[in-house]
Amino acid sequence: MPKRRVFGVVFPPSRRRQWLRIGCLAVIAALIVPSLKAGPNGEHFDIGIAPALAQSQTDRSAVVHMIERRCVVCHGCYDAPCQFLMTSDDGIARGASKQPVYHADRLEDAPMTRLGIDATTVAQWRALGFFDVGSDPGGDAAGSLLQQMLTLGRSNPVPSNAPLPPAVDLDITRSMACPAPADMAGYARANPYGGMPYGMAALEEAEWDALSAWAGDGAPPLRRSTPMNDATDAQIATWEGFLNGETLKERLVARYLYEHLFLAHLYFPETPEAGYFKLLRSKTPPGTPIDPIATRRPYDDPGTDTFYYRLQPINGTILHKTHIVYEIGPEKLARYRQLFMGDDWQATALPSYEPAVAANPFASFAAIPARARYTFLLDDVEYFIRTFIRGPVCRGQVAVDVIEDRFWVMFLEPDADLSVTDPSYLAEVTPYLGLPAAKAEGSLRERLFPGFLAQHRQYTALRAQRYDEADPQKKGPALDDIWAGWPEAGAALLTIFRHFDNATVVGGFVGDTPKTAWVIDFPILERIYYNLVAGFDIFGSVESQLATRIYMDLLRLEGEDVFLSFLPADVRRPLHDYWYRGGAIEVRLLYERPPADISRGTQIAYSGDDPKAELLEMALARDESGVSKTDPVNRPEDDRSTLAPYLTALTPLASTTGRWVRYLPNVALLRIEGTAQGDRVVALVHNKAHSNVAYLFAESLRREPQDDTVTLIDGPLGSYPNFFLTVDAAGLPDFVAALKAMRNERDWRALVEAYGVRRSSPDFWRTADFFQDAAAAEPPVSTGLLDLNRYVDP
Repeated sequence: MPKRRVFGVVFPPSRRRQWLRIGCLAVIAALIVPSLKAGPNGEHFDIGIAPALAQSQTDRSAVVHMIERRCVVCHGCYDAPCQFLMTSDDGIARGASKQPVYHADRLEDAPMTRLGIDATTVAQWRALGFFDVGSDPGGDAAGSLLQQMLTLGRSNPVPSNAPLPPAVDLDITRSMACPAPADMAGYARANPYGGMPYGMAALEEAEWDALSAWAGDGAPPLRRSTPMNDATDAQIATWEGFLNGETLKERLVARYLYEHLFLAHLYFPETPEAGYFKLLRSKTPPGTPIDPIATRRPYDDPGTDTFYYRLQPINGTILHKTHIVYEIGPEKLARYRQLFMGDDWQATALPSYEPAVAANPFASFAAIPARARYTFLLDDVEYFIRTFIRGPVCRGQVAVDVIEDRFWVMFLEPDADLSVTDPSYLAEVTPYLGLPAAKAEGSLRERLFPGFLAQHRQYTALRAQRYDEADPQKKGPALDDIWAGWPEAGAALLTIFRHFDNATVVGGFVGDTPKTAWVIDFPILERIYYNLVAGFDIFGSVESQLATRIYMDLLRLEGEDVFLSFLPADVRRPLHDYWYRGGAIEVRLLYERPPADISRGTQIAYSGDDPKAELLEMALARDESGVSKTDPVNRPEDDRSTLAPYLTALTPLASTTGRWVRYLPNVALLRIEGTAQGDRVVALVHNKAHSNVAYLFAESLRREPQDDTVTLIDGPLGSYPNFFLTVDAAGLPDFVAALKAMRNERDWRALVEAYGVRRSSPDFWRTADFFQDAAAAEPPVSTGLLDLNRYVDP
């Protein structure tokens, strides 16, 4: 039978009907939902897929869109089931693995499987144990593994709009069943509900037909291309020229910048259509193809004396969880030259890559003035906090249980920070600022006990001594010692939310007065970054993870102590002990640290009986960063007269306690239909109360649900929505009443039946698309695909 042309493409007869169907369905899908593939200012990129697909941009974008919205939403991060990453052509071609990235009791470091870094060809991935999911080399009628997974989900979907069967396990710590092609028949018998999409509503007919046709054709590559132009090429050349300077000073600064920006999604504001870039080390110079140097950490020895810093385009789906944006361009380059290239310092040698030096940024970069380094961090401090709050670690329960569910963060003014103003002080304390990663090959005892714990005690004692010497009258800190920000920088005040196993950071003070707050100085900020980002190993052993977690305890305590030092001396210890109810004595014994210092005073005049709240209000009033200073939804004292009616209707839920709060998921997204502004999104963030966050395990024993509250956010928040709710604007009073009337699980299930969208609901995917579109409508530079791996089944 002759071949026939469909949509301008020649197809063999065996595929003609499939691709004719795809072409038609793609047009329909493109009319329903816009693609998430957009540039920093909302410009849509050219998205191409295999030549076998229809040639029009509309058709290509729509098929990619289906894969993103129905597959990537669960197969996009390090915790993607079976390491099957569908964010790019390379991830799909790499296939799946039986080896999990997250392994709670792993005694040895695991082989690293970072896409695009640790292997670059399919053959190399097969050698690392990854198996093919897309091709069907044997011509079996059942098709490829991907095709069989889709068929299993189609033939045996979960019951519609009902609780999931007990066999469908949603716990993120569940043991994954990752069948290789030869195992698929047995897998299907043992897991009748194990098809794709796992534990979710069946795909609509058009969606299934399109995805099935794509999978049935061997899952052909989705060749996403980022348009480049002369202006972008010129900026890349300028930046790579700067980063690959030949002098010792230029090389030292480039290393410092790389170690702080290796995780960033870099973009040029002058050419947003170019998309995003990643900074990496390459064996090849600018102007030639990039050959990445794969090391476990960014400060590890590259293994060669000659290497180059390069900007590599990020081609693939942008996920909100890992999309940590950092702006570069002519203004940023000028700022770097101002900060780092002055005549006030010289580099005489490059630091060693030995862990004892490289893991301590105060030792390795001692030649660079501390003021330049701290100013560099403060210029984009929300980015740096976001790197360890929302970075590539996709399963962070043990990591983030070191923080409260919501707290506020401030920073020490550089002129009030001895590590900035007194070079002799920083030189004296530097030997005590090493991090556990310096002993990455050692046991937990070698990493922490007694070495780093003893070093930390020496540091805190030395810090107290030197600050006392600098303040002989023991006046203590002044309000001006809290950094107020500056107009050209971003937010100077931050709110951090913890959502059990992940977290979110936003600019400004959001919500009512929190239980705790931090003031972070230069040594705390740099060590948090090197502990949780530059020095953190996702593939590390359990000892590595524990060392990171325990050291973060110390850093949290430091930040809290600096905050307490601004309060009247007589409230410091009682407040600290309240924060650590049931654990204050144990914390002091474990870390051999004294209670909050009361030897120095404070220069702040307090007038009320709640100095903690008063200090936070004063810091907010002084903020010069331009971020909103009010939160009328969550803070009743702020003027609510300008609130939209739908927000006014929800204010009875905000910042209040009640038995009903404990039944809410970590982050619920509420769709309010029919407002004057159209359908709106409000995030209901569950802030869980604890007696303390001093321990690694047994969180449930430290819960105090009677003190739980809800913070309301006008718009989507977070990377992992846990549940969707929908309500008509006119029905908001009834919705609020139903929420506040909840007293038990039965009441919560009744509310779910009335307003919730179950995973198995026929409306699930359309609702998910609405919230994905709402997230995409946020500032385009920071938008990305929401991950549905944490969506619960009440």
